Amino acid sequence: MIRQTVVPFERREFLKLSVAASGGLLIGFQFPGIGKLASAEESKTFMPNAFVRIGTDERITVIVNHSEMGQGVYTSLPMLLADELDADWSKVGFESAPVDPKYNHPAFGIQMTGGSSSVWSGLQQFRQAGAAARAMLIAAAAQQWNVEASTCRTDSGAVFNPTGAKLSYGLLASAAAQLTPPEHVELKDPKNFKLIGKPIKRLDTPEKLNGKAEFGIDVKLPGMVTAVIARPPIFGATLISFDDSRARSMPGVRKIAAVPTGIAVIADTFWQANMARDAVRIEWDEGSMRDFDTARMMEEFRERAKTPGTTVRKDGDAEAALSSAAKKIEAVYEVPYLSHLMMEPLNCVVDLRPDSCVLWTGTQFQTIDRANAAKTAGLPPEKVQIHTTFLGGGFGRRANPHSDFVIEAVQVAKVAGAPVKVMWTREDDMNGGYYRPAFLHAIAGGIDGSGSVVSWRSRLVGQSIMAGTPFADMMMKGKGYDPASVEGVDDLPYAIPNIAVESHQAEIGVPVQWWRSVGHSHTAFAVESFVDELAAVAHKDPYQFRRQMLQKQPRHLGVLDMAAQKAGWDKPLPKGMGRGIAVHFAFGSYSAHVAEVSVTDNKVRVHRMVCAIDCGEYVNPNIIAAQTEGGAIFGLSAALFEELTFEKGRLQQTNFHTFPVLRMNECPEIETHIVESKEKAGGIGEPGVPCAAPAIANAIFAATGKRVRRLPIRLSEAV
Repeated sequence: MIRQTVVPFERREFLKLSVAASGGLLIGFQFPGIGKLASAEESKTFMPNAFVRIGTDERITVIVNHSEMGQGVYTSLPMLLADELDADWSKVGFESAPVDPKYNHPAFGIQMTGGSSSVWSGLQQFRQAGAAARAMLIAAAAQQWNVEASTCRTDSGAVFNPTGAKLSYGLLASAAAQLTPPEHVELKDPKNFKLIGKPIKRLDTPEKLNGKAEFGIDVKLPGMVTAVIARPPIFGATLISFDDSRARSMPGVRKIAAVPTGIAVIADTFWQANMARDAVRIEWDEGSMRDFDTARMMEEFRERAKTPGTTVRKDGDAEAALSSAAKKIEAVYEVPYLSHLMMEPLNCVVDLRPDSCVLWTGTQFQTIDRANAAKTAGLPPEKVQIHTTFLGGGFGRRANPHSDFVIEAVQVAKVAGAPVKVMWTREDDMNGGYYRPAFLHAIAGGIDGSGSVVSWRSRLVGQSIMAGTPFADMMMKGKGYDPASVEGVDDLPYAIPNIAVESHQAEIGVPVQWWRSVGHSHTAFAVESFVDELAAVAHKDPYQFRRQMLQKQPRHLGVLDMAAQKAGWDKPLPKGMGRGIAVHFAFGSYSAHVAEVSVTDNKVRVHRMVCAIDCGEYVNPNIIAAQTEGGAIFGLSAALFEELTFEKGRLQQTNFHTFPVLRMNECPEIETHIVESKEKAGGIGEPGVPCAAPAIANAIFAATGKRVRRLPIRLSEAV
């Protein structure tokens, strides 16, 4: 349940926070889809701040400053505002915010969606916006009734006076629009919540079911053409020449031109452009990556891991404790490059004119994308607007620091001479880079005579996702390593007296960036698999072994115990089955998974996943469950099937036939259990991913006695 004290805000504090943290009084601001609101006096729409608009038709529109890509922000954030507003939920809708500093992320300072941060960052923001609007509506009603505002109450979209008289918010909208914000805003006592903490149905579900939801790939403009790009077959390759003589005469083809990322083929329809692209003959200088091979790369990683790296964490003397330990164990874990594999491949629509540029796309990085689009178009940022559509998946790929797919679309628009939609095929999307980086973890541990862990040393080798981005100085300055590479092992929670964490940063020409759960996607696999290996060496139950080392970590213990209890950890399983457990902290939340698997003829089948999550105070338990289960499936699919490999510089996986993913018939039964907590809210979009792979790997050991040290899982490689 949500538990939060009433927080009074003086008017000056409220205004300061609203402006600094994406709020502000926006009467007269321009929003997509509606005309400019000239002033409160000239409009019947009540818009007391940047996040809510109340019409005389009783409709309440919540303007959401985060992108909706399946994680539920178009419901959770409106719930926060609507609860404080005492709105009639059946009258509440949503709208995507335009790109404007008023909608910047309170913590990160730009308008963006990522880091599992949308809801926790909006808790105060949206509640305050709703409370301010409610206070102004009460004031407007009190004026009409000539009574004290303190004698009035609100409920279900209306204000009531002591006699029971009622005025709806729609009837009060015009009068309220003429008022100034109140002197202070008082938030509800959580015991009076009507929406927050309840399993409310999602607002965006109906239009996703009936087809009205507009994704970037759905956008159509009058006179719009479609473009596809012939990109280099190898990262870093450059164009030598091309012959488009055959393609130019094909049906529907408008233009074929070289752009910085390759050859743009522009036609009336996607299929015409795609077919013509196949007819263009291109010669490339393949450059230095022509000999790149992932198998050889991993061999090099193994060699580097034999030497000390940059120190990330040093508690005690791990080397000395390891040397004197009664028992020692070493293991090397490998994870591959991975594609984000959104169901909606990348796309962007651009209407470029001499004095303006308008884009329609599913983006997670509005501020950065607008700045880069403006620079590419040669326009000031205020002349560029982005309409954020629904995202058919993002997982970090649509938060690209280089705005690759947006800049490319503007470059194509320069030669198209018409509004243009730049489409990426599935093959383009998979070959287009910015993958989850491949990593190697070399871990050594020592146990004393009583079975207690006395030493832990982790050496990680892999690419930095921050290097070469605008965030590198902020994130890496003075450290000598990328914190995103080591998150999840640098804060190892287990009570081990001697810990060393070291990092080797590899320089490789494969573009990489964050992937759902970022560094935690590989650190949790290595850490939690090795904890299990230590438990086996100590001849202890894996669950109890973790409990002993987490006595000073109550929230880790809470999810660990709940997952074990709900899974029936001590109950026997049928012959041939095994049960594995993992626990992890990421994005402000604590999670634990128990997996039940069977192994038949070296084929792994996951039958059940029991997930426990402690994300602090939460808004909608249905969305918590959906995100946790979705994360488990995301991690499970990667663990069992997914891998990108390169040979002679060329990616070997191009579509689902060579990059298999989890199918519906392979999905296990998944349970989600929420640990009730009074703690600060954490993220939920990503914490469900990290524990999936190690829980499955540990279950495989329980079933077969074989250790999985490389993903995706191939039992022929298990030890």
